[in-house]
Amino acid sequence: MDINVKNQFIQDWKKYFNNPELPVTFYYADHPENAEIAKPSGKWECIICRLQSVRRGKSLAFDEKAVRCAGGKRYIGFTSKIRPEFEYFLSCGIPGRMEGERYIRTPEMVKELMKNQKHLDKKGKYIVFKRWDKLEEYDNPDVAIFFATPDVLSGLFTLANFDQTEPNGTFSPFGSGCGSAIHYPYLEKDSVRPRAVIGMFDPSARPCVPAGVLTYSVPMVKLLKMISYMDESFLITDSWKKVQKRI
Repeated sequence: MDINVKNQFIQDWKKYFNNPELPVTFYYADHPENAEIAKPSGKWECIICRLQSVRRGKSLAFDEKAVRCAGGKRYIGFTSKIRPEFEYFLSCGIPGRMEGERYIRTPEMVKELMKNQKHLDKKGKYIVFKRWDKLEEYDNPDVAIFFATPDVLSGLFTLANFDQTEPNGTFSPFGSGCGSAIHYPYLEKDSVRPRAVIGMFDPSARPCVPAGVLTYSVPMVKLLKMISYMDESFLITDSWKKVQKRI
């Protein structure tokens, strides 16, 4: 990580956004990279909930054993397996045996949905999470995850489209909390035109974040461009200053 860029963003984040919560970054590595190795939780726990400590400043490295959610393992790329009868779990359930989440209307629709889901080809034993200000020169983050309120989200969303004429610089795919924050933005990093991902609409993951907070995940290749444009963008206008006062 270019330390000058890191520090410049922290400075501009304070200047234009009134210094809200810094983003959490992640990348894959064969070593924990000066991050604490996360221990397996004694019970099922969403990885978004476990990122609360990273948001507070602790760097954590997760291996496959530390991620207890089967869906989380798949979205992060630790496995390509799907739990048995997943099509019923995500839809209507099985009376007397399994309560369905009812996120998709029918099991058949779930099967069709899963046909189009790509496996995340991660490289490394660990997924390493570090808050932006904890990054060192040897870190090479792939994605930055902003936990953002609507006004902060407005600024990020608008900045993401600053250098393009195609209006969809951000998209919002259906999926789990970790899918929108980790899986989809990681896939975007290698796209010809990387997009940001707005997420955390998953009712199962919502309890892991405060009310009024969504995620805005940006591939680093795109975020670095966004950072370079901040001083010439709408962020210097009176229109933004009116919004900024509320942050």
